[in-house]
Amino acid sequence: MYTVTLEGRGDLGEWREAARLLLQAGVSPEEVIWQTPETAGGLFADQRQDLPAPTPEAGVVSVPPDFIKLAGGVICHSNPRRFALLYRLLVRLARDRYTLAMAADVDVVEARQMAKSVGRDYHKMTAFVRFKELPLPSGTAGRRRFVAWFDPDHFIVERVAPFFQRRFNDMDWLIATPKGSASWDGETLRTTTEPAEKPDLKDETDDLWRTYYASIFNPARLKVKAMTAEMPKKYWKNLPEAELIPGLIANAERNVLEMAAKAASEPLPFHHRLQAAAASVPPVASAPAGTLEAVRQEARHCTRCPLHCMATQTVFGQGPEQAKVMVVGEQPGDQEDLAGKPFVGPAGQVFDSVLQEVGLDRHSLYVTNAVKHFKYEARGKRRIHQKPNQGEIQQCRWWLKQELDLVQPKLIVAMGATAYFALTDEKQKLADVRSKPLTMEDGQILFATVHPSYLLRIPDPDLKAKEMIRFRQDIESVQTLAAGFA
Repeated sequence: MYTVTLEGRGDLGEWREAARLLLQAGVSPEEVIWQTPETAGGLFADQRQDLPAPTPEAGVVSVPPDFIKLAGGVICHSNPRRFALLYRLLVRLARDRYTLAMAADVDVVEARQMAKSVGRDYHKMTAFVRFKELPLPSGTAGRRRFVAWFDPDHFIVERVAPFFQRRFNDMDWLIATPKGSASWDGETLRTTTEPAEKPDLKDETDDLWRTYYASIFNPARLKVKAMTAEMPKKYWKNLPEAELIPGLIANAERNVLEMAAKAASEPLPFHHRLQAAAASVPPVASAPAGTLEAVRQEARHCTRCPLHCMATQTVFGQGPEQAKVMVVGEQPGDQEDLAGKPFVGPAGQVFDSVLQEVGLDRHSLYVTNAVKHFKYEARGKRRIHQKPNQGEIQQCRWWLKQELDLVQPKLIVAMGATAYFALTDEKQKLADVRSKPLTMEDGQILFATVHPSYLLRIPDPDLKAKEMIRFRQDIESVQTLAAGFA
């Protein structure tokens, strides 16, 4: 048996030299005991044996470059089995250069897992090292000096030191760890393998960092498993913000509710500019009571439901006061909210195109929505449409009823399930009532079809073409019905 003692702190060279001599002497993996001062319990000096001399027939041993790369990661691992594992692979590679291609091989799998673990530790060190600035001696000037503490799982200090040298080239720094240290003075990068003592790095900047972290913590996007996977708890003790995390997690649900309540009273910044510009417009003379224009002016200041807090403005209906046909959609979209007019966005363009194809003049229709304010979810600079709920539809029915009473259309076109519910207070599948003229209690005809926005959301080109044809047929039916009221 041969006992080989290595310092074992991430230096591939010391293992490679010993392994080369053992391989050239024809020593099998079972005949070697690999140890470090720690695993030898301080007795390694008495157990040291001279390595064997190469056999006469021994030649130069060559291995694939992939093995050198793999071994460079494995040798940094803290598992004491790493030396024996690498030697077994080396002996096997001397017989079969394609050993590493055996993806299911036990030794290959273990080696790759060790290298992967070292890679993760490397990544964590680059992410979680926190430098603290040291004061310069009184009366002196020079480069700023910083120190940091980190507790890696593996012997990665020498491996990761060049990253910090490139990243923080303009300052002097020292990173101390229980597995060695690294330093940079602007000219020389130095690393040692001696364990370091943890310095006291607490200072007043910790409070500033905790304040900043608490302000950017978003409870609505909290995913505890994902967070702890990326920032394992073992690193928390060295991060000043970590002491806040349990409380932030515990209060996340309450904070989300508070954010939602606050958001309902704070529209996006550009809304303030639009509303300020609208306020500078000279006031319009009050319309006579009991007219459509008077209702429109009153609706501008609607606060019947919380949607007015987020929307830019009320989007009221447009069209002749005595129109025979009233078209009712769901709610205004992003462009309608900014323009203050119904059906001017992408869905409105589809609607106008189909009207033109069938020869129906939009100016002869009264076009409105079941809900007069835009409901959306803000994602960055985008405003994503959200369907209004039953309560919001019922609150806005106040305005829709006044439009119906004043316009008195003969034919009402409900585009979408929301419009149908607002007009009938009935929850029906749109497919069950679509394209079927229904007589209402007051003698008006109700005709239901899809909302044009539905056509824009269909991903399948063939299905989209079929639905466009059917929608066009519905509008042709509307034209035929309207002609009967001449």
